[in-house]
Amino acid sequence: MLKRKILLVLGMLTFGFGGFFKKTVLAYDPFAGCTSSSINTALGCIPVEMEKFVPWLLTWLFGVAGGIAFLLMAYGFILIATSAGDEKKVQGARETITSAIVGLLVCIFSIFILRLIAVNILQIPGIN
Repeated sequence: MLKRKILLVLGMLTFGFGGFFKKTVLAYDPFAGCTSSSINTALGCIPVEMEKFVPWLLTWLFGVAGGIAFLLMAYGFILIATSAGDEKKVQGARETITSAIVGLLVCIFSIFILRLIAVNILQIPGIN
């Protein structure tokens, strides 16, 4: 009996409020938001112009690098948790975690290093 009441309430919540929603979406437009100077792919709208493509690419690359660093840190923590007190395993896990953190810091500060070398030292025009 209780199961029927729960199903009735869930059915009312799911299908009973259908008349209150006025906007009906019939199809998804994959080209919504893409301009004529971009290509629609599975990764989103990729800009064609170089000055827009490089920031888009850097955003994706830094996101992937951050995800890999997170996974390596999690892997290192799992190695520490499962080392059972073995000093060689603990040392290897610490090196994995340290390497992941150093790699993440290099990724974070690489844009500042690029700006220092390309703009201040070499004075390459067009890089802001």
